[in-house]
Amino acid sequence: MEIDAAEAARRLGVKPATLYAYVSRGVLRRRPGGDGRRSVFDAAEVAELARRGRPRRAAETELVVESALTALVGDRPYYRGRDALALAGTVRYEQVASWLWTGEPGAFTDPVAQWRVAPEARAAVRDAQRGLPGDLPPLDRMPVIVTVLAGMDPLRFQLDPPAVIAAGQTIVAGLVEGLPVPDGGAPLDGPVARRLWSRLTARPPDGLLDVLEATMVLLADHELAASTLAARVAASVRADPYAVVLAGLGVLSGPLHGGASLAAERMLAEMRGPSDAARVIGDRLRRGDRIPGLGHRIYTGADGRGVRLVELLRSAVPGDGRLAAAEAVVAEAARRKLPAPNVDLAVACLVRVADMVPGAGAAITAVARTAGWLAHGMEEYARGRMLRPRAVYTGPRPTSS
Repeated sequence: MEIDAAEAARRLGVKPATLYAYVSRGVLRRRPGGDGRRSVFDAAEVAELARRGRPRRAAETELVVESALTALVGDRPYYRGRDALALAGTVRYEQVASWLWTGEPGAFTDPVAQWRVAPEARAAVRDAQRGLPGDLPPLDRMPVIVTVLAGMDPLRFQLDPPAVIAAGQTIVAGLVEGLPVPDGGAPLDGPVARRLWSRLTARPPDGLLDVLEATMVLLADHELAASTLAARVAASVRADPYAVVLAGLGVLSGPLHGGASLAAERMLAEMRGPSDAARVIGDRLRRGDRIPGLGHRIYTGADGRGVRLVELLRSAVPGDGRLAAAEAVVAEAARRKLPAPNVDLAVACLVRVADMVPGAGAAITAVARTAGWLAHGMEEYARGRMLRPRAVYTGPRPTSS
């Protein structure tokens, strides 16, 4: 039997915020209700938790934010009730971004508009990067790009939804078009994914372009990830949309978040073929390192986004040796009872088989997640209250002297 959040909280004798803290810690599972707008809980699971007693007090201090954007259910995210895995490969990134921003069904039926950045802003973005090293990873260029775009927008403090959406389209286009074109390549026009392709690889677009598009759909949002929390905090104090994206970019760069895909890229680059899987995993275990691309705080099993992405890669490049090498890593990890693969490993595999520049995976994530950051930002603008967590003080006892 399913019960709603209010009834689950009543049976547990806790506040709704504590109930959702249990969910964030994996103590209790929730899933979307039939209307897609509310959470429901399994009554038997709630009863079992009530019988065991409350978890340790740490859950009481976790930050819980109500959001109508993304639910993590089972092994996958749902965007406003729509299965992200089903959307991947069937719709464009721009449509998913519009769905997250507006919740209007027309986002999936209207033609995709060409998101643009003004020519003078594009020139300013390129000028600002002239002194940067040529081999700088794409993600490291992005804060410069967004800062310049902010300086070029005198209306950036206008925070109503249409203005934020317009700024979001400019930011996404600027993040893509502000990146240099790889040697031997040529800039492409068209949808965002096509333009991004030409900034990450010199190869002409092929079937892997559709995989890149699907990857951007899968990465557009992921509930309250660390970078999204930073973006929401920025928006809660009414920082402009550019500052919201900068907050997200800063946190995304960490090696335990968006930077994890680069570590997976480097691991796959060490492999000449599937037979090297045991060696690369064994070397890292011997050093006491984490195996990049394995395990996830939310999913106890495989990350459904990664599973879906590998399916698309198999269809696009059947028999590719680099894909086989990545799948050998997954098989070796399963043999050693290591955590299941996450989406970072699948994104790193796309980077490898598409001959993309180093660090391309983090760049794909940043462009894609801009949609989610701004969707969460708009929720905070509408909420109108500052996010101000409290610390549990553990230092010396305060004295008056």
